[in-house]
Amino acid sequence: MLDLARQYAHMKEEIDAAITRCLEHQRWIFGPEVGELEDRMSSYLGIANCIGTSSGTEALVLALRALAIVRRDEEYWSRESLVITTAFTFTATGDAILRSGATPLFVDIDPVSFNLDPVAVRSAIDEHGEKVVGIMPVHLYGQGADMDAIMSIADERGLFVVEDVAQAFGAEAGGRRLGAVGTAGAFSFFPSKNLGGFGDGGMLSTNDSTIADVVRMLIKHGGRDKYNVDHIGYNARLDTLQAAVLLVRLVYIDEFNSKRRAIAARYSDALASVSGVTTPAFNEGSSHVFHQYTLRVSNRDSLQAALKERGVSSMVYYPHPLHKMKVFGTGRSIVPAGGLPESERAATEVLSLPMEPLQDEATTETVICALRDSVA
Repeated sequence: MLDLARQYAHMKEEIDAAITRCLEHQRWIFGPEVGELEDRMSSYLGIANCIGTSSGTEALVLALRALAIVRRDEEYWSRESLVITTAFTFTATGDAILRSGATPLFVDIDPVSFNLDPVAVRSAIDEHGEKVVGIMPVHLYGQGADMDAIMSIADERGLFVVEDVAQAFGAEAGGRRLGAVGTAGAFSFFPSKNLGGFGDGGMLSTNDSTIADVVRMLIKHGGRDKYNVDHIGYNARLDTLQAAVLLVRLVYIDEFNSKRRAIAARYSDALASVSGVTTPAFNEGSSHVFHQYTLRVSNRDSLQAALKERGVSSMVYYPHPLHKMKVFGTGRSIVPAGGLPESERAATEVLSLPMEPLQDEATTETVICALRDSVA
């Protein structure tokens, strides 16, 4: 699905030099690379504050915790506090809401983009009223959610918006980088991401200096002085070594995202007329960075098995919507009375193809031919 060794070879000299500099200065905690990465990220995103974190999951938790401290002067949200999000996402999105003390209010997705349906968001707010405190859209597969509609709803109701940008680094919506649109954004630098490190890492972005100040305390045990803390904190700093690697990879991000789009265009052109296959759609006014190239297909499981027989990898993101998982069971989440039919349908139909920015044409054609043969 992704050839990380090929990517390393492509930038080996620069990455090796960056790691060597860390070996020489030995400043492993809050080393100079961390501050430099935060500054460069702020400039890239067009936002006032970027704060390195130990993972994308922790960035989500930190954003929600900081908002509880700033907005309600409490360490955590209450279980009565509802945060609207999608059930068609990775576990971390909903788990972060639970860890912040709040309750996930799952709403259904738009069947075309796989992202939060703004109509469903508005309906959920109308039903639950002032219990709803915020919205957490996920920019799934590399494409932005409908942020114009979501921000309009949030502004009307005085809600915060925390963007889960784990899969969409570098994408835009309405001329703005994702992660710079809502109240805060959370990024993952897990190795497989568009901008990935050599281990876990993340970043929180915000234009709110008060939120940023609280987050900077929370990542180092809850205080400006770790021996005299203000809040219930974490050990959630970004490692210097990861920052060094990310500084190198950041130089390549726009080039690599462009290559992803080109591969996606080739897939779409070749597969558009294949029976039983629906290629990804594009939201107007937003850019797609194709963290995953995800099809809707009939007979998904048999097609995946047939591809495997032909030596072609594929993945299902995601086979189980969050509301079907035990951790989000009775009392831990809320689902609309009509259920989440689009999320459940997507979980049975989605299939992601290999998406490697340095993937050569021969590999792309192999994938295309294998899929065509498997469907025929």
